[in-house]
This record gives sequence, C-alpha cells and structure tokens, in this order.
Amino acid sequence: MSTLPHGAHRRDRPPETPPEDRLIQASVSYLCRPAEVPVNYLYEPPAGVPRENCTYESKVIDLRDVRPAVDRLRLDREGFELREAPTGVDDFLDDAQVTHTYYPEIAALACTVAGATRAHVFDHLVRKREPSRSLLSFGSRSRGGAADATGRVHNDYTEASGRRRLAMVLRDPRAEASVTRFSILTLWRSITPYPVLTTPLAICDATSVPAQDLVGSELRYRDRTGEIYLVTYRTDHRWWYVPAMQRHEVLVFKQYDSATDVARFTPHAAFEHPAAPAGAPPRQSIEVRCLVIHDRDRP
Repeated sequence: MSTLPHGAHRRDRPPETPPEDRLIQASVSYLCRPAEVPVNYLYEPPAGVPRENCTYESKVIDLRDVRPAVDRLRLDREGFELREAPTGVDDFLDDAQVTHTYYPEIAALACTVAGATRAHVFDHLVRKREPSRSLLSFGSRSRGGAADATGRVHNDYTEASGRRRLAMVLRDPRAEASVTRFSILTLWRSITPYPVLTTPLAICDATSVPAQDLVGSELRYRDRTGEIYLVTYRTDHRWWYVPAMQRHEVLVFKQYDSATDVARFTPHAAFEHPAAPAGAPPRQSIEVRCLVIHDRDRP
C-alpha cells in the first residue's frame, strides 16, 4: 500500500464526480502560504503583538452532495462518512445528558464506523451561529458562551499533536506503548429539530489533499498552546457537504490516524450556503472528539 499521508484503500471504488446540477459553489477561507509558523491568539495578546501573524484568502469552491455517494464514501479513504444515528439526548445544552447519555452513544458509533475495539470520548463543543455574525477565527464565542462557526479551512490535529493526544487520554505509559494503531475522530450533529440550512460544514476529500498543503500552526490560549493544520489552496481539492442535515444524522470525519496507508487528516470549514432561505434558523451543532484504538488482537 501507499505510505503517503493521504493514501487510500484501492479495493473500494471511490464515488464518481456528480453532474454539475448537483454542485453548489461557496467561499471558504484558505491560509496564504506563510513565511513563518502561523500563530493565532485566542485571547488578547501581549501589547504590541498582533492577534495573528498570517493572512487568509477567500476561495470559491465546488461542493458535492454527499447523499448520492453515501454508500461508497469511506472513513479510511475519503476521510469521512455520514451515518444514521438517532440519539436519546433531549437537551444538548445539558452537560449531564451529554456526558452520561451521548458520550456512550458516540463511543459505540465511533467503534462501528472506524472498525475499532475501544473508544475514548475526551471533548465536546456546542456551536451556535448568530445571524448577525460573519465567519470568524478559531475560538470565537457568541453570546451565552457557545462557539461560533469557523470558516477557515483547518484540521484540528497535526502529526505531533495527534500523537500527544494518545498520552493525554490514556494517562498510562504502559497502555500507550501497547497501542499499535489509533485515530482521532470528530462526530458532528445538528442539535435542533430543523435541518441545517445555514452555515453547514464542508469536508475536503482526504485523497485530494497532499501533505504539502497542510501547514502546522499554533493556537495560543492563556494556559497552553495547541497545534493544528491550516491549509493552503489547491484547485484539485474535492469538497463535499450534506444538504439539509438532520438531527438523526452524524457526520463522522478523521482528524488524525497513526496508520500511514489510510486517510489521516480531513480539512473542513463552515460556509454560507448560497441558497439558504431568508430567515432560515441559524445552525446549532455539537461536535464530539473521540480517540479510537484499533487493537483487534487484544483479548
């Protein structure tokens, strides 16, 4: 098999390019190729220090409809799958319900989709879109404390930060040493009764993103520094989205994989749907991050 970061299993036939009438066009924000490591402060930076040292460019992209290809998309090839996944959670703003009910649901779903044996849910984030706000930088908060949508093309983990996450989740050097393969998934769902018509999520086919398009970047918080990939533009990037995504559906996508012969990183971004009806309810969603371990030989 290929050892490229975005290699694919060749036994599965990839989805065909849809006809033009199934494409929409929208804008996302790409990183301009930087001269130094991009840095974004998620708090007021020290005096004289810019909030970010990099620039972005808006690019119009073609977006393909996931639904006609849903049976042929593969997590380990394109980097994402859409799954039917009803939930027992009534209120996603209730942290107790999310932790006690949703986390086990998501762990089971993650194992099923990834073909893994164990799953550790370690984080979740509720996002609320306000109609008056534009797509902002990472970590922007709307009133009430929920995060806003992010319109910058990115992947939440890098080679280095993905590997660090294993140690942070397991907290046991012996258990960490026994893991032969692990991956980090995000599982994304609408949390309202109505479909997602505004600022849906765009997902970039991992097979279309060569490693040189991924730029390691810092997100600086008051108490720590995170590391993500920002992405530079390439005309060959293939983008997908789920029209009118419903509450009973979950979009599962790869943020990191320690294996090198599968999809490893799946860039994504929110976008303004060009055909969103006037007055459509703003998008509200929950994303859960989950570390899954592929240890089939474990007794």
